[in-house]
Amino acid sequence: MFRKLLFLFCSLTFSFTGLAQTSRKIKPDSVFSTYYHQRVSHFGNLPATTKDIVFLGNSLTDGAEWSEIFADGRIKNRGISGDVSAGILHRLPQIAAGKPAKVFLLIGTNDLARNIPADSVLQNIYRIAAYLRRETPQTQLFVQSILPVDASFGKFAGHTSKGAQIRNINIQLQQNAGAHKYSFIDLATEFADEKGNLASQFTNDGLHLTGEGYALWKHLVYPLVFGLEAKPALIPLPQQLKWNPGYFRLQATPKIIKKIMLCKRKQSGFARF
Repeated sequence: MFRKLLFLFCSLTFSFTGLAQTSRKIKPDSVFSTYYHQRVSHFGNLPATTKDIVFLGNSLTDGAEWSEIFADGRIKNRGISGDVSAGILHRLPQIAAGKPAKVFLLIGTNDLARNIPADSVLQNIYRIAAYLRRETPQTQLFVQSILPVDASFGKFAGHTSKGAQIRNINIQLQQNAGAHKYSFIDLATEFADEKGNLASQFTNDGLHLTGEGYALWKHLVYPLVFGLEAKPALIPLPQQLKWNPGYFRLQATPKIIKKIMLCKRKQSGFARF
């Protein structure tokens, strides 16, 4: 009887361990840089609430002052320069513990620079989605496309030579968004020039972003950050309407206040702004 119970316990332990590993593969602390550990330690001492909107990623995320860009203290920068998809998985419990309202993820460029296969990058991103869905199901996950790169600057050759792989990963991320229950954001198309490279007005090294690049990033994700409609509501609804690509411009505030004066007339009513 004891042997049967011992066998059952071992079998269940193995099963649960296997289930956990399919969602989140852990690497030892020694794999990651001192800067990585400094940032993770720092993040661990900061307050976290269920209203947080977390930007999660590598140096591209790390390089922005997100709360100032959006003028909203709920928006938290959880980027770490040099981070890879395995690094996100390793520190994901810290993110999930706060049960944030939204997570905006951008990761993968450094993986490719280390010659990690594109399929491994994809599988790690899918594991991130699965882990967040299980541990904090109310959190909305937005997976942003990997940004294009440009080798013409002659810098970061290990990164900027991976343009084709980046495009392939982005296609897969978009196609599999429904299956893995995340929302996909196509940043790459808007950041790319006519050749598919990172447009020169958004970078000065072919990999990282200038202020103009972060301004575009803000513009692209603004409606999703604040839960706005991609198109403004119109009163009264016009009989003919054609939308051009992109989003309408907003002031530097998440709150849009409209004073509507309703005027009554004998035969018809209308709204005047």
